[in-house]
Parts: sequence; C-alpha cells; structure tokens
Amino acid sequence: MERIWLKNYPPGVPHDIDTAQYKSLTDLLERSFREQGNSPFSVCMNRWMSYKQLDELSTAMGAWLQSKGLEPGSRVAIMLPNLPQFAVTMAAILRAGYTCVNVNPLYTARELEHQLKDSGATAIVILENFAATLQDVIERTAVQHVVLASIGDLLGPWYGRWMSFAVRHLAKMVPPFELPLTAGRTVTPFKKALAQGRTMNLRPAAQTMDDAAFLQYTGGTTGLSKGAVLTHGNVVASILQAEAWFSPALAEIGDLRKVNSIAALPLYHIFALTLCLLAMRQGSFITLVPNPRDFAKFIEVLKQRPFHVLPGVNTLFNALMQHPMFKTIDFSSLKLTQAGGMAASEGTAQHWQAATGSAMIEGWGMSETCAIGTNNPVTQKTFSGNIGLPLPGIDIAIKDDEGQSLPVGSSGEICIRGPNVMTGYFNQSEENAKTFTADGFMRTGDVGIMDTQGFTRIVDRKKDMIIVSGFNVFPSELENVISTCPGVVECAAVGIPNSMQGETIKVFVVRNDAMLTEEAVAQFCHDKLTGYKRPKYIEFRDELPKSNVGKILRRELRSAK
Repeated sequence: MERIWLKNYPPGVPHDIDTAQYKSLTDLLERSFREQGNSPFSVCMNRWMSYKQLDELSTAMGAWLQSKGLEPGSRVAIMLPNLPQFAVTMAAILRAGYTCVNVNPLYTARELEHQLKDSGATAIVILENFAATLQDVIERTAVQHVVLASIGDLLGPWYGRWMSFAVRHLAKMVPPFELPLTAGRTVTPFKKALAQGRTMNLRPAAQTMDDAAFLQYTGGTTGLSKGAVLTHGNVVASILQAEAWFSPALAEIGDLRKVNSIAALPLYHIFALTLCLLAMRQGSFITLVPNPRDFAKFIEVLKQRPFHVLPGVNTLFNALMQHPMFKTIDFSSLKLTQAGGMAASEGTAQHWQAATGSAMIEGWGMSETCAIGTNNPVTQKTFSGNIGLPLPGIDIAIKDDEGQSLPVGSSGEICIRGPNVMTGYFNQSEENAKTFTADGFMRTGDVGIMDTQGFTRIVDRKKDMIIVSGFNVFPSELENVISTCPGVVECAAVGIPNSMQGETIKVFVVRNDAMLTEEAVAQFCHDKLTGYKRPKYIEFRDELPKSNVGKILRRELRSAK
C-alpha cells in the first residue's frame, strides 16, 4: 500500500526504524545501564536514582527471582504505583528472563483475581498498601512468591523509613493483611529480597525479539480484560518509533541526559510505560509522581526543576488548569505536551496553549499497539483535532467490516500493522482470529477517516456510536464542540433509549461557572450542531466518572438514573 503520510513527516524523521541493532529489550536496557553510568534515571520525592543504581538493584532482584526456580518466560506481576521500585522490578523481571504482567494497584479483588489467574503469574511484587486485596484472592491463583514493598524502600535510609512509618501509622494507608503461607508460598520484604539477591549471580537469559516481554492487559470495557502479548521486538520497535518522532522537539536541548520527562500517568499503563523505556534508551531522566491526583503536590513537583516532556490525558491537563496554583508553574522549558489515552478536546487544547505556550500534540494508540500508533508532528504549532500520521514503520488502513480497504476520505474501522503491534491476546485464539484481517492488520474498533495528506481523524468507537432516527452521531464530535462553550470544564455525551428515535442524546457537563445554565448550553449546541446532533438532555455534575488513567467512563453515565 502507498504510504501517503510520509510526505508530511517532519525533516529528519526516518520512514522506518531498525530494530536489528538489539537482540532483545533486555539488551537495550543493559546497554543503556552500561553507557549512562552515573547519569540520573529518576527522581521521586527529591530522592535520586542513577542508571548505575538501577543496574545494581535490578541485577540483585533478578538474581533473587531466579533463585526461586521460576521457569524461563514465567509471568511475574507488578502491582506498584510510580515509585523507584517499579523500574527496578520491571528491569529485574526482564533481565531474569521472565515476562512482566503490569497490574493496576487500585484493582478490586475481583479484577486482581482475574488478571492473576488469566496470566498464570507465579510471583508478584506488590506495595503493602494493596496487600489486603491480594490476601482475598491469592489462594485461588498460581502465585507462590510475594515480594512486599513499602513506599520508602528506595527513598534513603532515614527519609524512606520515615515515609513508610507515616504511611502505615499516621496516614493509616496500609489496611491490615495476612498473606497465607500455604503450599510453600513465600512472602519476602522488598529490601530483604534485594539483600539476598546481592549475594547471588544473575544468570544471563537466552531471549529473542519474539519472546514475550509484557502481558499488557486491556481496560476490559467490554467483558473481562485480555492480556496483549507484547514481545521484546514489539517494545523495542515502539521505543525507537517514539524516539524518532519526538526528536525534532528535543533537538535543541542537545544533551538528552538533561531531558526531564514527567511520569504522572501510571507506569502500569502502556502510555507512561513506553515513555519510561524511551527515557532509558536516551539516557534521560523521569520525575516520578506517585499520586498526581494530589494536584497541589503535583504542581510543587513541576515547580522544582525545569521539565521538557509532559505526557497526559485530557482530564489531567484540565484538572491542572483548574487549580489555583497552576499559574505559578514555569513552562518555559516545556518542549512537548503529549496528549493520549483518550481524545483531547479542542477547548482544553486551546486553553492549555494560551496558558503555557505549548501546543497540545495529540496521538493515538492502544495497549495492543504498544502505546503510540499515530501522532501529530511535534513541530505542530496548534491543536489539529486529529490523531496525526502513522509513526515510522507503521501502516494504517481504513477498512470495512469485511476487511477490505476503503478509499481515502471514507469512514471505516482504523486498522494497524507494524513491528509494534502485539502478536495476539494471551490464550485467546478465537479472539485473535477475529482481531486480525487476512492481510495482517489488527482491527482497533475505532472508526476513523484518513485524508489525502495521511492524517486520520477518529469519529468514535463503534460501541459508543449514538443512533438518532437512523443517523449516526459520534460522542467525540459533540464533546469536542461543547468543550469550547464558555464555562464548560469537561463533558461526556451518551445515547439513552428512546421509543421514537431509537436513542436521544444526553450530555453530562462539569462547569466552572455557576451562572452557566442548561439553556445556555442548549443554545450553544443549537448554534454549533445540526438538529439531530443536539442533546435533548443536559445534566450538570461536580465530576465525571473516570478510570484510573483518566478516561471518562461513558458506560457508567449510560446506566445512571
């Protein structure tokens, strides 16, 4: 197929990437550790970790994991927030020859049980704050080895000890738990595992680009979540693609070791995970934000030192701007505001650029595509409202339900093919057969249109489409328009059953102007939208339900009474 988008690549961005320079993701990490040495890798609560320390700590943890006799390729779960322990654990699992299973720390017992059972994880590294949830389900899983981390384990001997004490006894954020030691199960404190591992040797793992590096679980918005199998080759490709695409924005910094990327989105999520791995490839450093919902502390972190890359979702940018201390942040060093995870709204993007001077660069991707699949050029000066161009080495096709490619300008399902795309869902042969087309494209479930320049615009998810009297209405279009109404902070549109029209439209609105009325919003919609797209119902709310990564949960709004 013709890659019509290549003509709009920024100067210097390659059309393809070369993954052959590495034998595996582990090879990429270990080269970085050797080359970066004493350069900083992360900072958390003003405590720094160098690449040398990350190397030494992950070597020790990897050796300890190997000492437990896990088979090559075994799945090891990580249930940690954005703390230094996350990168140490991830690198340790990979270096030991195992597969990382990223787990949302805020999972309920039901969700955790499903993921542990589905993945077949035999070990887990978990923050003690969430151990009570594990206690409820561990007997029904294959988990035999638990590494129990405390928040202060890698924050220094004095400050770390104080933080762990404060979290346990002052804030009382560690519910009581008792993990059963039946059938040979072990429970080992994180620092003890490191100490024991330092006395052992890490055996090199025989890995190829085809081996599984991560089981990255989908959000599970329809039924039970599924584990996308991301190979070493998939992840290396995604790192090199992101590096190539972002290079024009970071070029003027020169020494990439000075680049500070903000890790406020959770590292268990594919978006933040890939940017963390990109930092390792480049030798730059990341600022870890364990709780970005505490916006006062988050803003204080942003004020501490210059930052250059700020990834986020639309709701995160919105919430930052609503905080009274937002204007105290110095954005003069910001080179890239990267939006993803959900559609960015025009209203938010306009306000962000006006406040920071940085254009919001929107991209698109999925767990299944190892984060970014398409992105707007980082040289862009204004918000575009589309999801941009395919990254180097990626093909995008707009297809019909039979898998046939449609002409440019037609609306159809966005399908993707490239070295970053998963090999399939773990133990889901029937689902995999439905997911991939005969010519090797993965169906995404997103409905979009590609223009003659190769830019794609998402119209919406198939399942979110609202049908009003036979007309298709896409919620994202309504939300994008209504977000520009003065006084609107954010909004969500859903379809509700109607015996006459099939569905009618209801919009839920969060406002920052108490004088904004339903009538004013309705008039704004009347002025901006054709008749069948105008909402019949408008409801104001103090907040909208969101997932842990900030996506608005339309399904909860649909079921609201």
